[in-house]
Amino acid sequence: MGYDLIIFDNDGVLVDSEPISNRILAGYLTELGHPTTYEESLRDFMGGSMQRVCDLVREKSGRALPEDFEAAFHTRVFEAFRRQLQPVRGVEAVLEKLAADGVPYCVGSSGSHERIRVALTKTGLFERFGEERIFSSQDVGRGKPAPDLFLHAAREMGVEPGRCAVVEDSPLGVQAALAAGMDVYGFTAMTPAEKLTAAGATVLFAEMAELPELLR
Repeated sequence: MGYDLIIFDNDGVLVDSEPISNRILAGYLTELGHPTTYEESLRDFMGGSMQRVCDLVREKSGRALPEDFEAAFHTRVFEAFRRQLQPVRGVEAVLEKLAADGVPYCVGSSGSHERIRVALTKTGLFERFGEERIFSSQDVGRGKPAPDLFLHAAREMGVEPGRCAVVEDSPLGVQAALAAGMDVYGFTAMTPAEKLTAAGATVLFAEMAELPELLR
């Protein structure tokens, strides 16, 4: 492998959570008087932190979301995750290949630590990471598209940013990785390739099975 660390986004890259969480988010925002479609949720919020959701809603409507918005949203999401969530097809084999080749990997996600833990536990992936290799936007001052999260992950893992590759499926995540000085591999399973290209993705791929060879 050509890198000393592979940083995986969580939602949409390790676990197939984006359809679940964005349908719930769109529905909940609509209930609260901020009409939002599933497509708009993907466009505006995919890859971002909950703070980004709150900020964009306030900017658009002039009204703040309720103080318990994040907690109530995650209650709904976690219930759905426990019923429906699956790992992204082929990702277990990718992690096994990296481990066999001795290439360190970790998670760098906009989601909270609780959200990441719930998702990885439900899909059987948590034991492949453990708490020490999970990094959240909660750990830094600014979420994606700022580079802070990925720089924090690299620092904690003891790897120079230029020796890291990031696997992302959102334009916000691509921008964050590039701002951190890292190569970024854009996963196009849910996001149109042209959007990841416009954001600056180094390489695009549509199936997880392609990734190990691309990382060489």
